Amino acid sequence: MDTSTALHTDRYELTMLEAAIKHGTADRRCMFEAFGRRLPGARRFGVVGGIGRLLTAISEFRFTDVELDWLAANDVVGAATIDWLADYRFRGDIWGYREGEAYFPESPILIVESSFAEGVLLETLILSILNYDSAVATAATRMVTAARGRPLAEMGSRRAHEDAAVAAARAAFIAGFDATSNLEAGRAWGVPTMGTAAHSFTLLHDSEEEAFRAQVVASGPGTTLLVDTYDIAAGVETAIRVAGPELGAIRLDSGDLPTLVLQVRAQLDGLGARNTKITVTNDLDEYAIATLATVPVDSYGVGTSLVTGSGSPAAGLVYKLVAHEGDDGSWVPVAKASAGKASIGGRKFATRRRDGNGVAVEERVYVGLGPEDAHGIPAAERPLLVPLIENGFVDEHHTGAEGTLRAREHHAAVRKELPADAFRLGRGDPALPTVIAD
Repeated sequence: MDTSTALHTDRYELTMLEAAIKHGTADRRCMFEAFGRRLPGARRFGVVGGIGRLLTAISEFRFTDVELDWLAANDVVGAATIDWLADYRFRGDIWGYREGEAYFPESPILIVESSFAEGVLLETLILSILNYDSAVATAATRMVTAARGRPLAEMGSRRAHEDAAVAAARAAFIAGFDATSNLEAGRAWGVPTMGTAAHSFTLLHDSEEEAFRAQVVASGPGTTLLVDTYDIAAGVETAIRVAGPELGAIRLDSGDLPTLVLQVRAQLDGLGARNTKITVTNDLDEYAIATLATVPVDSYGVGTSLVTGSGSPAAGLVYKLVAHEGDDGSWVPVAKASAGKASIGGRKFATRRRDGNGVAVEERVYVGLGPEDAHGIPAAERPLLVPLIENGFVDEHHTGAEGTLRAREHHAAVRKELPADAFRLGRGDPALPTVIAD
């Protein structure tokens, strides 16, 4: 099967390439940057998602005969450009924030250093992956905050494009979710999977009791039984009668959850099932989860809200040319000056300054510095940019299932560094100011 990602792009990337080739500027050394002018949904911080997926996609960005023949047949670009694309592979350098890192307005999340031709072709691919995965990761970390340590499962596959469902499960896991219902996310990225039964399984059988018995025989008494197909109180009583007081959990997927949870907990305790847990689903978001914080819920399953970014389906990141090589070999800063869309030109290096207690107080973006200048950064500032691709070779430390787990661990460490105000769910200003240091 063709795995090329080369046509996961917009036509104007190729028409710009063709014009640059004809004008002789395609090989000019350039620096592109992915950043956000603001945080989605007036949130306190964003979470970088998609780095591991992006690195894999860039490594597969090749124009095979299938793509080249289509471009030629549809007169997208001319023969000279087709010949150039036939030999394309990204040979430049990419630095970026680690996946799972927090970001703020103007954070240089990704810096691409290459020829104009190589870098411009990646614009759409970079933005499509980072915008979606970061939106989901940012929503997910808010849900983790609201859950206050209770487990969360991602269950949104049926509410997203089939490929986006896998990406969402991965992004949610990095941000702190514990499992997903999506098996491909488990196979491809090592995300733990979970799932038992839906209402259709109950409806298949002649009675709720028969359905519960069939599930317990198949999965054991530690399973989770869905008790709200008919009458919830009757369903709970049947579940304990069938599975015994050591039933693993019951799931509630409808109704006034805060009230129901209290009633069901009392019923379970009265039936001697004090260790049987309660998991809830039913169109949860971070606000609904926060509302349930004072009732005895044991875990949550989240679907639609998570995979759509909980109201912010894209992170709003942009990809801009910020510098190109001058005649003397030095970097020449360039910047867009459009009203409301201005960018900051120049090479950049970013750090997070912390106070004496290790709490982050400021995002600092140094203009005119590069990674080689990190040795001059004060000890209280943590460098944020790491090498992702060098001379076209991907750092596989960030890819695959192991890279996904490392990103999850990094995000957990980052959360400990942020100030308490960062975890407020209400709309507000970024938790850290971004200081541009010349």
